[in-house]
Amino acid sequence: MAVKQIVMFPNEVLETPCETVTVFDKKLAKLLDDMYDTMIEFDGVGLAAPQIGISKRIAVVDIDDETGTIELINPKLLEMDGSQNGPEGCLSFPGLFGEVERPYTIKVEAQNRRGKKYTIVAEDFLARAILHEMDHLDGVLFTSKVTRYLEEEELEGVEAND
Repeated sequence: MAVKQIVMFPNEVLETPCETVTVFDKKLAKLLDDMYDTMIEFDGVGLAAPQIGISKRIAVVDIDDETGTIELINPKLLEMDGSQNGPEGCLSFPGLFGEVERPYTIKVEAQNRRGKKYTIVAEDFLARAILHEMDHLDGVLFTSKVTRYLEEEELEGVEAND
């Protein structure tokens, strides 16, 4: 297990669009494993590579449901539908939470750790978590999309960290 340090805002890497991944090797597999361990250690539901200082189009998401861990490499949003408004937080902004509007259903194409393309359809909280991480890969922070900041007590029982 190799837990990495989380990059905190402000940091240039968090606001810089990431590079496309072109090499799918053991180093990438280890990075994905380390990102998962880091996400779990810090009690997140997602983690993007820039959050550990790596400007590559890589993210992991695990909202602790039957879907399991999703590894997103070079993800592209293909379709979106509907709308939802809900709380979000970010490991790079500890203690900060806000309401963010996002599509309810999404279809995303990405690559797995071996470079094979796959498509995932997600809705509700899973869609929110995936889009939050994809935003990180474009240098977009959730704070730019917040419609209303939330107090900690408004979040009782709500999962909101990426």
